[in-house]
Amino acid sequence: MIRLEDVRFRYEEMAMRFDAEFPTGSFTAVIGPSGGGKSTLLNLIAGFEAPEQGCVLIDGVDVTALPPDRRPVSMIFQDNNVFAHLDLWQNVALGISPSLRLDAERKARVDAALAEVGLGALMHRKPGEVSGGERQRVAVARALVRDRPVLLLDEPFAALGPALRRDMLDLVKAMQQARGLTVVMVTHQPEDAQAAASHTAYLENGHIVALRPTAELFAAQDLPGLRDYLGDWSRPEL
Repeated sequence: MIRLEDVRFRYEEMAMRFDAEFPTGSFTAVIGPSGGGKSTLLNLIAGFEAPEQGCVLIDGVDVTALPPDRRPVSMIFQDNNVFAHLDLWQNVALGISPSLRLDAERKARVDAALAEVGLGALMHRKPGEVSGGERQRVAVARALVRDRPVLLLDEPFAALGPALRRDMLDLVKAMQQARGLTVVMVTHQPEDAQAAASHTAYLENGHIVALRPTAELFAAQDLPGLRDYLGDWSRPEL
């Protein structure tokens, strides 16, 4: 479980405060207007930002003072953070060791992760030789080899077309279910939340206004900000 207890953070003129729980093994989407604090929420969980007060707990352990590399968290960004001079296998192996010095067991983990995301046949290609969707699969495979129980996604598939985006969501959801991961995903696409997330949080002005099962949240009539945010949106077919 991820728990934020009275976590406060200020960015320019916005005072943010987060009190929330993300259950172990859940897949939560975070939606809301731009500039409302969605990425900051992920950064506070991952340790890229430090709260002014409050605690971040993961599986009951207070990780507030821990740097990102010591937290049980992997994060995937919109920019897939692949390195052009390394092949796909090496890019995934970085998730285990920046030196790329791996023993046989760890090499096998990299091979297995690439196969799991459908890149086994492409492992020796450079990022410039594969598609944008395949580069994002590299980022997913890197998260797999890190083997952390929490996966954070900050609009990782926003640059992909609808069909590729749905493929990637299906891949992450399958990975989450198979491994029991706790996933928190920021998205501007309501249909992504409906396709993948068991729960959805609506966030605005630095506060989580509601965190509910996804179908319940989208059907809610007591959240005027959410209704304004969604407008006339209805779930499109991907």
